Amino acid sequence: MAESGHEEAFDAVRGLREADMAVYGWVLEHRTACAEAIASAVGISEEDAELSVERLVRAHLVHASPEDRSELFAMAPETAAARLAAPVETLIREQQQSLAGIRKELDRFIPYYHRRRSTAQTLEVLENVHDVRTALNRASDGCHKEVLSSQPGGGARVPEAMQEALTRDQAMLERGIELRTLYHHTARFNGPSQAYVAAAAALGGQYRTAHELFGRLIVFDRELAFIPVQDGSWGAVAIREPSTVGYLCELFEQTWDRATPFANACTEGLEKVSREIHETIVRLLAAGLKDEAIARRLGMSLRTARRHIADIMEQLGATSRFQAGVQAHARGLLAEEPTAVS
Repeated sequence: MAESGHEEAFDAVRGLREADMAVYGWVLEHRTACAEAIASAVGISEEDAELSVERLVRAHLVHASPEDRSELFAMAPETAAARLAAPVETLIREQQQSLAGIRKELDRFIPYYHRRRSTAQTLEVLENVHDVRTALNRASDGCHKEVLSSQPGGGARVPEAMQEALTRDQAMLERGIELRTLYHHTARFNGPSQAYVAAAAALGGQYRTAHELFGRLIVFDRELAFIPVQDGSWGAVAIREPSTVGYLCELFEQTWDRATPFANACTEGLEKVSREIHETIVRLLAAGLKDEAIARRLGMSLRTARRHIADIMEQLGATSRFQAGVQAHARGLLAEEPTAVS
């Protein structure tokens, strides 16, 4: 109903013509509805004079006397505007109340949205290997300066994945991107890992190995980091929050400084590599870590880890993990922690 009044008000105003001002002036002065007199005074036909009066009445600029319909009164334009605006203002008030109600109801959801949006902007869970590979390829294409990577697991990476990584890394190295990657020492025994490192190092990639790694990590330009999800799947978490990415980069740098340049076991000496791995296992045994944890920390299979542990326990004549650590220390079998490599 209010909307109908709103349309009528606009129609009344839009319908006014130039001649209506002259008719309005005449009515203002003479107060009569005589079409003949209006027509003669204004210079229009009687029919046009009648139509003009009708338009003025509809616009509330003129109204007839209740006692004598032939008597007309001109209204102040402000009064006419107030009458015409009344239904429009009513409609506006109703709409403003509706808008206020909508905002009030939806504003209750704002804290939840911004809390989720803040997380979504800095944290994205990639639930399958296809999404992970797509995100890594996109990040590689957009990389400008450097990539930091920690790839634990020794020989756990399948050749197909390593070939895809080599293609991706080669494109970045050819663009002048600095590439640094950490592996477990056990990667030195793995043929595909050796081939991958040899090919990428020839293009400028830098590779080091360590007894232990903090976990899988890839960081692009110190702005975007990828870490694995904790459910054991092939998913990943993409992180863009600056403080978190900075912390992961610092963790990488500390491990990198303690790591040694990548070399296959034969080149560096099988005996030396095996000794370093055994020393690390003894330390972890003394610390009370279980077989599964030791295997994970050293990037080797559980079966291989248990074989090493059995050999060490037999060599030391130890019956417990702690005793193995004590015996190794007493015999001077534990070398000092490796110093930083410049």
